[in-house]
This record gives sequence, structure tokens and C-alpha cells, in this order.
Amino acid sequence: MATALRRRFSYHKRLFLLLLTFSWALVACFVLFQYGREKHFKAERLDAQLQLFNLKLLDALDEGISPAEFAARHRGPFGDLRVTLIAPDGQVVFDNSLDTLPTANHLDRPEVVQALKTGTGFTIRRHSASTQRNYFYSAMVGDRWIARTAVPYSLPLTDVLAADREFLWFMLGVTLLMSIAGYFATRRIGQNISRLNDFAHRAERGERIDNAPTFPHDELGEISQHIIRLYADLQRTAADRDREHELALHEEQEKIRIKKQLTNNINHELKTPVAAIQGYLETLLANPGIDAAMRRSFLEKSAAQVERLRRLLADVSTITRMDEASQLIHKEPVVLNDLINEVAADMELRPAEQRLRVNVDFPKRVEIVGSPSLLGSIFRNLADNAAAYSGGRDLFIRLLDDTPDECTILVADNGIGVEQEHLPHLFERFYRVDKGRSRKLGGTGLGLSIVRNAVAFHGGTISVRNRDKGGLEFVFTLRKHN
Repeated sequence: MATALRRRFSYHKRLFLLLLTFSWALVACFVLFQYGREKHFKAERLDAQLQLFNLKLLDALDEGISPAEFAARHRGPFGDLRVTLIAPDGQVVFDNSLDTLPTANHLDRPEVVQALKTGTGFTIRRHSASTQRNYFYSAMVGDRWIARTAVPYSLPLTDVLAADREFLWFMLGVTLLMSIAGYFATRRIGQNISRLNDFAHRAERGERIDNAPTFPHDELGEISQHIIRLYADLQRTAADRDREHELALHEEQEKIRIKKQLTNNINHELKTPVAAIQGYLETLLANPGIDAAMRRSFLEKSAAQVERLRRLLADVSTITRMDEASQLIHKEPVVLNDLINEVAADMELRPAEQRLRVNVDFPKRVEIVGSPSLLGSIFRNLADNAAAYSGGRDLFIRLLDDTPDECTILVADNGIGVEQEHLPHLFERFYRVDKGRSRKLGGTGLGLSIVRNAVAFHGGTISVRNRDKGGLEFVFTLRKHN
């Protein structure tokens, strides 16, 4: 039944009906109490008037005046006043409203019983068996007699004992005003509860709530706003958690993909030098009488392939270390000027056909906290790449900017550059612009990938473009305190 009531009436209507029922019940109880109190007060006031008449009657009897004579002289507070004189044994000795006195004992009458106990007594409404009428009785016990006066229930007496109708109308008006005020108050509360209930249902369904309903500036409104803010924070937290989970999952999948790709590429890159070494050695073993010049040529070619394998393994080790255990790489203060000088010195030791003029423009000492080996690999791999593939004669290393937080460095050559379509892929692992030429020159395909990872390890970024005058230009940043 309660569920059916909730479905039939809104919360506002149910709350209003409850308040209306309570208000009317409270007012009804108050009116009934006030009515009874007012009626009792008027009855006591009428009784006081009748008791005063009784007292005068008893005094007159003590003075020797007959009750009939006294009743004829004094009309009392009402014209149609019934006067009765009762003996101590309960017999009626005088009644001005009867021609024949009743024989019944009157000591059992409620007003008489009360008067015998307290001296006076009254009965608000009692039917008389003698006159067949309803009376208001007042009795008083004297020394020799019991005096009783009665007023018949007629229109004047009813008016005297009736409640104040103005008060009743006033209470009715107040109740109506309270009901109207209660309607609007409960409607406002009901609307807010309905909004909060709607919000709770939407939250239960997990809906995203961007436009929250407005609530009043009161305690209920503050509680509602707190709930909405908590739900919004929960939504943001859940969204951030899901986004971080997706990002972590994507990174994990990307790592797995890169590992598989790296494994496949390494397997492919190892096949060529291993097959070459195997071919040279098998030829030497199968032909023990081969001339010394040919034998030396095969051994030199085998040594070159072994060197290529060493470089490949060294580069793979560097890549793996940055991917899997970057937090374990040791950092210390490193002066970049010293690394650049080492690169320039190494370039002087190269054969003439692989040697470039190194033009250094580093006007100030630059020191950062980082890995000496990874920082050295940045400049060394960029220099090796320019010497092997640029076809130019000059290498430029320049300090573009230096702040307390980071430095910006340019490394460029004046060679032939690369086609625009290759630029976005230069930092990918094992990517080669000219695969045959790269393998012939002993390249591993990991040099520029190592450069990008080493720059990222030191909190920087790197970009590449073709120079207007020819050649490639790399610009990268390094944070001094990563």
C-alpha cells in the first residue's frame, strides 16, 4: 500500500497531506480543549450566580421567610428559575415548578451528592423526571435544608453556555493560512527532494552529470550540493583512473609490440653478418691451400662482420637499458664541452674519406646532471650518421640557448639531406633511408633511435629538418636537472 501511495502521489503531495493532517488534528484538539475549558468556565460562572441565589434562600429561611415568598420576590439570574428545597432525608419540601411534590428521594442526585461532599455542587445537563425537561442544577447544603436551583435548557441558556464562535472562526482562518503556507513550503521541499531523487537515479545509472540541478541556499541545498560535488569528484577520479588504465595498457601493448619488432629486427640483422662470417670460414676450411692474400682478405672481411655484430649488440644493450631499467642508470654532473671535444678528436682519427670538419660554437661551459655514456652517445651517433650518410664535408655543433633549467643545441651537416617523406621515420628503430648502403657501411639502424631515447631520458625533445642550404639539422634540448 505504501508503494502504491508513493506511485500515486509525489513526495510533495504526501508531505503536504501529512502536514495538513497533523495541523488539522492539532488545531482540532486545541479547539476541543478550549471549547471544553470555555464551557466549564461559563458553567462555573452560572453556578456561582445560582449559588448566590441559593445562599440568599438559605439565609431567608433562617430568618423565617418561606421559600414561596422568597421565590416570588427574587427572580434570580433567569426568569424561568426553578427553586427546590430538600430536607436532610432527601424529601422535596418545596418546588415552585410543581403542583405535586415528588416522593422520590433526591439525595442520589449528582448535584446533591456533590453538595453533601463539598458544600456546593452543580450538574450541567440532566433530565428531570418530574418536569420532563433538561436543567442546569446548582445545589448548596445549609444547616437545615438543601437549596437547589435549576435553569431549564432553553435558547438563552444555550447561548450562555455556547462556545465563542469568533474564536472558532479565528482558529479556522489561522488553520487555513497555515495550510496554504504549508503547501508552498512542502512544495519547495518536495521539488528539492525530487531533484535530489532524480540525481540519485541518474548517478545510480552511472550517467555523467554536467549540468547539476540548482538547489536553495539552505541546509538541504548545502547537503545536496555536497553530494553532487562528491559524485562529480568520483566521476573525475573514475575517468582519470580509466584514462590512466587505458594509457598504461596502451604503453604495455606498445612495449610488447616494440619488443617483438626489436626481436624480429635483431634476428634479421644478425643473419647477414653471421652468414657472411660462416661463408668466409667455410671457404677457408674447404680450401687449405688458398693463397695468403685471399686468406687475409677473407679474415679481414670476417673481422669487419664481427665488428658489426659487436656494434649491433652494444646498441641493442643501450636501447634495452633505457627501455627497461632507466631508473637504474647512474647520473652525475657532465660537462658537455668535454664530450663535444672528444667527438671532434675522434673525427680527426677517421680515414680522410670519412672525416668531417667539426665546427664547434659553444661559447660557454655547459654542465648538466645526467648519464655520461648516454650523453656521449647523442653527439657520437649524430656525428657518425653525418660522416657515413650525409656526403658533406662539415659538421656544425652550436649552443642555441642556455638557461638555468635547460640548454638547446644544434647539430647539422652540409650534405645532401634526405627526402621529406623519410624525416618522420628517421628516429624509428632499424629504419634506413638506403638499406643496402647502410649495411655496407656497417650501420646498425639504431643510432638515431638511441639519440631520441637518450634525449628523452634527459627530459628533452629532438626535431630534424632539411637545411635550406643542404644537409640535415637536428635541434634538441636537455634539462640540466632532470
